Amino acid sequence: MPLPNARAERPTSLRDYAYRELRDAIVSGQLAPGERLRDPELEAWLGVSRTPIREAIARLETAGLVHTRRAKQTVVAPLDTRTALAAQRIAASLHELAVREAVPQLTEADLDAMRDANAEFAHALRDDDIGAAIVADDEFHDVAVRASANPLLPGLLEQVTPLLRRLERARFGSLAGRGSVGDHDRIIELCAAGLADEGGAAARENWSTLGRLLHFDDDDEAIDDAIPGESAAAVTPTP
Repeated sequence: MPLPNARAERPTSLRDYAYRELRDAIVSGQLAPGERLRDPELEAWLGVSRTPIREAIARLETAGLVHTRRAKQTVVAPLDTRTALAAQRIAASLHELAVREAVPQLTEADLDAMRDANAEFAHALRDDDIGAAIVADDEFHDVAVRASANPLLPGLLEQVTPLLRRLERARFGSLAGRGSVGDHDRIIELCAAGLADEGGAAARENWSTLGRLLHFDDDDEAIDDAIPGESAAAVTPTP
């Protein structure tokens, strides 16, 4: 199993550390669909014991990023467009809620943070740097999530966002949502004007765009290599 380099610094929670490292490796494609995850190799890679690794894998399975198969074999889940579309609808609703709740509490510093993140997003798009674009997009939307002060939103979004980002990275050679820069400008404008309902609706529409980009044939359940021994419709990532 090819493994990326783990980060030099680890947080106090080894479970969270193991989860983030595995999640990021799966989302980025470093751990490919169908790749078997073996505890001894993961322990050597991450430098942690089996217990936090198994706890992390349980979270990843709940998020749909890994599957535990017969004989307790754990493999990276195939890229399933149907599941991603379901996740997209949930994400759109959650981000609408975040903006609606955030608008009355947004400070000028928050708005500046949104503007800065959108500028980084635009710069990454110009450079066709999908990784940097996704990071900047997350930073933009995270401002409202934090400002909403809703303690449940971060955890709920963590359940669905990695699925979307994983498919986005695999399917598009460059980020397809270039109109998102303008969408973000509109969200900032509405938030600055104190229009919570309109800003929330704009955030929902922004996230709904991804659903249209992920349009698929109803006969296709998965768009990448499936777990060995199972059938799925494979496609080549869009250049």
